[in-house]
Amino acid sequence: MSRILLFLATNFAVVIVLSVVMSLLGLNQPDSGMLPMIIFAAVFGMGGAFISLLLSKRMALRSTGAQVIETPSNTTEAWLLETVMRQANEANIGMPDVAIFDSPAMNAFATGANRNEALVAVSSGLMQSMDEDEIEAVLGHEISHVANGDMVTLTLIQGVVNTFVMVFARVAASALSRGRDGHGSGVTYFIAYMAAQAVLGFLASFIVMWFSRYREYRADEGGARLASRDKMIAALERLGAGQVSPLPESMAAFGIGAALKRGLGALLRTHPPLSARIDALRALPQQY
Repeated sequence: MSRILLFLATNFAVVIVLSVVMSLLGLNQPDSGMLPMIIFAAVFGMGGAFISLLLSKRMALRSTGAQVIETPSNTTEAWLLETVMRQANEANIGMPDVAIFDSPAMNAFATGANRNEALVAVSSGLMQSMDEDEIEAVLGHEISHVANGDMVTLTLIQGVVNTFVMVFARVAASALSRGRDGHGSGVTYFIAYMAAQAVLGFLASFIVMWFSRYREYRADEGGARLASRDKMIAALERLGAGQVSPLPESMAAFGIGAALKRGLGALLRTHPPLSARIDALRALPQQY
């Protein structure tokens, strides 16, 4: 998993900081009007999401230790740049930065605030374990994420979710902190607000994770279009037979593969099961 948990973690931290600032400034008290609260929630909710988006590329490089290829040092790096350039041209996006990060497992990710200034990175394990056809399909998958504008769409979804969470947390905190006299203390309200925001934020993450799973099917289809359906299926089958993503926890949602979860955890998966993705690819029309 390589692109959402970093985004979510950064976004959550930003929103928490902004919420504390709001409380200290008296803008988040139970006796403040609902309209000002909705306005501030929208500004800060969207603000947190877009700040996370703007930082995503830098944080991805730092958290994985990925090194951007400035000048190819061997034929493999030259082929990697040529393949990404060709696919980026076909997808009608700007040439992304291309990087390699040191990891024995097979993984790759794409991120960035601008579809014309994105980052595509692959692990050293993927380069060593897959053949060129499979790597081409993986790159097509990541290029498709960029071309589809998944990060921007995710930002908008997260911003709307943040706004609703902050508003409903305010309503819940007002109800929970209200005493017999119909009023609650500032400390009681603040604690109730932070608790409600944490609970509602957790529940709202199901929406974000649903979108993450949906976008994987679209990116797989894009990978099949840029490489071929057979190459995309072969790449996913290779992932299923190899070591599962060792990306940092904050980057787990951005990668092409993810660890299997069951039960309630399945609803918090950033990726659908590989078997479901392969079945979806096999159901595509023959032109793929």
